[in-house]
Amino acid sequence: MLRKLLKHEFRATGRIMLPLFGILLLVSMGANFSSRGMLNSDSSLLRTLGTIFIMLFIVGIFAVGIISFVSMINRFYKNLLQDEGYVMMTLPVCVHQQIWSKLIVSTVWFAATVVVIGLSCCIMAFDIRFVGDLWHGFRELLNYIVQTNHLDLVANGAAFAVELLLLCVLGSFGLCLRFYSAMSIGFSFPNHKGLLSVVFYIGTGIALQIWGGLGMALVNDSWFHRLLLGWEPNVSVVAGMHLGMWFLIVLELIYCAVFYFLTVYFLQKHPVSYTHLRAHETVLDL
Repeated sequence: MLRKLLKHEFRATGRIMLPLFGILLLVSMGANFSSRGMLNSDSSLLRTLGTIFIMLFIVGIFAVGIISFVSMINRFYKNLLQDEGYVMMTLPVCVHQQIWSKLIVSTVWFAATVVVIGLSCCIMAFDIRFVGDLWHGFRELLNYIVQTNHLDLVANGAAFAVELLLLCVLGSFGLCLRFYSAMSIGFSFPNHKGLLSVVFYIGTGIALQIWGGLGMALVNDSWFHRLLLGWEPNVSVVAGMHLGMWFLIVLELIYCAVFYFLTVYFLQKHPVSYTHLRAHETVLDL
């Protein structure tokens, strides 16, 4: 059933995201042409058009990033907390599958947004000579690693890449779950749902700041702090960096688990309160 939910979510969100990606890539091509030709033209009209394309490209990057985030949050709100949510809750799927479908789809679109923005920047600044120099530098680095037999660099680099990817995925989950939990708590009340969602989001932010400050105070000047900074003589700097990455991953896991629990708990309460409300409205109508 989770696969069907994912298919439905990708179809619903792709109607927004895919056209946005296409527009940004087209604008980046126009910006590249503008920077190569129009801005250096003797015609004031062409220079003005070139400047407009560059400005549209910059605005487009911010717009795609903001819309991708807002649309993912809005999808959770409309699909699970409004009238559509009451239909979704009647499907033979548990709350966990509903949340995981939102998290997976949001993370995929966040990753796609980063890739498309990076690709659009490359298109905007595209120069065949730069691509040739980049490929030549990559080949020299690869030859150096093979000739000097520094396979440990490759292994550590791959390990850091995996750790960074895991941290980014958990960061995306945590970003979404904090909004999901605040909205789930706010909409569990009968009145002022939106306002209470904002209040709980701000409240969790304050609590995180307090706990973070206490954690930093406890860790400061400790053995673990020196280890993370690479000051511990018995542990190599690379090992300390790996340990630091896994420390951040564990913290992010705890962060996600707390907000995931809050989201599940209050989402399970939400349909009960709604069913009671609908029954009450039916009695009044009769």
